[in-house]
Amino acid sequence: MRLKNKIEAGEFIVLAELEPPKGVDVAEMVANAKRVKDGVDAFVVPEMSNAVMRMSSLGGAMVLQNEGLPTIFQVCCRDRNRLAIQGDLLAAYALGITNVMAVAGEEPSFGDHHQARSVYDIDLITLIGVINRLREGRDMAGIELSGAPDFLIGSTAEAGAKGKSTEMEVEEISKRAKAGARFFITTPIFNTALLEPYQKKIDRRTAVLIPTVLLLKSLGMARYIAKNLPQVHVPEAVIDRIARAPDKVRECVQVAADTVADLRRQGYSGVYLSTLGWEQKLPEIMERI
Repeated sequence: MRLKNKIEAGEFIVLAELEPPKGVDVAEMVANAKRVKDGVDAFVVPEMSNAVMRMSSLGGAMVLQNEGLPTIFQVCCRDRNRLAIQGDLLAAYALGITNVMAVAGEEPSFGDHHQARSVYDIDLITLIGVINRLREGRDMAGIELSGAPDFLIGSTAEAGAKGKSTEMEVEEISKRAKAGARFFITTPIFNTALLEPYQKKIDRRTAVLIPTVLLLKSLGMARYIAKNLPQVHVPEAVIDRIARAPDKVRECVQVAADTVADLRRQGYSGVYLSTLGWEQKLPEIMERI
């Protein structure tokens, strides 16, 4: 069943992040995807996340599509002007990619090419609107297309982030939904109670919230996030749980699986599994959920 149909049917969906390689050897990426293909509804291919140069999202998504694996092509405001963005979107759909996710993109200063110049020709709301306008059969200049792409559009949301105003973020999600986005990937969640206010206020008929479940790699990573990433809340109980475990990596996997189970029990529409390069751990997570 297509991702769009499952969302409209209210079924629980599982999305998995799959980083494309920093190079041209795609064997490991494809192998990791195939190991969990029966449990994952679509693989999200990031567009040079953290501004680190890798194979493009379009290229990575096309590699997976050619293997019969459903993908979500990530489109980023940072790297292309409006001409290139629209051209890539049309190419993606013509090549069989029907799901797209609009993101702003991190500044190049975060990545490995510090001298790179950001583009940001259009902002995120405008980008979502552009994709929606292409669906309606016209480009940004108002010129009619020869065949229109029928994309399922997703984006991001800071729902569950510490220090964010629930009302303001719900309003932002509403704006993006009106622009054409249907699903929203949240900030990484370790305490599901942080999402409850959003779940109550968001109209699921127009906006589907997909919480991010981030795989912690170590006790040190958990402590680092808690100390240095103020928008992500890692409860002390989670840190203590990992600290007490004899096999800390195994416990990190179990924390991720337990979070997925909690979100499913609480009626969320799905989860987004982010392993930050540890895609080889996806089968273990999937077995436990």
